[in-house]
Amino acid sequence: MTQLQFPIAAQGTVSQAAGEAAKADGIARATANTPPDWATACRAAIELMARRGIPFQAADLIAEGLVDEPDSPARWGAAFNGAARAGVIEEAGFVRSKRATVHGSICKQWTGTASFRRAVA
Repeated sequence: MTQLQFPIAAQGTVSQAAGEAAKADGIARATANTPPDWATACRAAIELMARRGIPFQAADLIAEGLVDEPDSPARWGAAFNGAARAGVIEEAGFVRSKRATVHGSICKQWTGTASFRRAVA
């Protein structure tokens, strides 16, 4: 079976560049509005989990008592995105979320980068 492809963009389709710009704007707003104490605790928790070298998700940080649930779920994306851009973590696939508040939706799983683990060893 082949997929139907149109030679032109259909009206109403989403521009990838516009989507990336909206994502960057949302992350910047979430970062700017994140309470500093939560951001610091979350970054430390992400770094601790990254040093272990095993896949993890936001729910694991809470389950281990490393950080509390943020005041807005948007804080997670900003925290993990910042750690990924800093070379601390990298994507390790997608899994069902363990957080009860999201009813098992699909979420990214992360692991510490080899370079981060070497640097902190």
